[in-house]
Amino acid sequence: MTDGACLELAGKVPKEGTRVVAEEEMLVRRAQRGDRVAFDALVRLHDQKILRLVMQIVRTPELAKDLYQEAFLKAYRALGNFRFESSFSTWLHRVATNVCLDYLRRQGNREEISTKPGEDGEVELLDTVAEGRPDLNPEHALRAREIGRRIEAALQGLTPRERVVFELRHYQGLRLRAIGELCGTTEETAKNCLFRATQKLRTALEDLAHARKRE
Repeated sequence: MTDGACLELAGKVPKEGTRVVAEEEMLVRRAQRGDRVAFDALVRLHDQKILRLVMQIVRTPELAKDLYQEAFLKAYRALGNFRFESSFSTWLHRVATNVCLDYLRRQGNREEISTKPGEDGEVELLDTVAEGRPDLNPEHALRAREIGRRIEAALQGLTPRERVVFELRHYQGLRLRAIGELCGTTEETAKNCLFRATQKLRTALEDLAHARKRE
């Protein structure tokens, strides 16, 4: 199967026909036997969730599309290794998360320093800066855009794993246990990673937090 071929099938199977196909497990087992139509049905069931996940992590539409396709290609090639020990959705999200992690690591290898969280463990950093929702006030809209740029720049300063964990927690709303599972690690490790990311972002955005308090 050539690269992209499995995704080119999208649209060729009527949606009603896809809905009629029994359960997801049956689709997976058929796809494992080489049934491309079954795999296409799986793509259609999960494509929007995976695209949103990737987009939240890398934030660039064109790049997100490339990584989204890479995730499904990897899933197709590794489908024979899926043993139904978790849901197919969890397994697919793990594949996509690893694709994003690999990409971020290729952009620059930053040392991951081990740090233990305090009692709170997790800090809602986004509560310390303006929400950034544009309104009819041009000044507020300009400030919202500036905050967005600063947050994006601060995210670039995290290690790949820290960024992924932070994105999954704050933008996907996942629990730490689920994040640990997606990243192939433990809940405690995910908690430590989130703490490090939060501390770094708090330092990088400290002036914004102070400015908001003064408003």
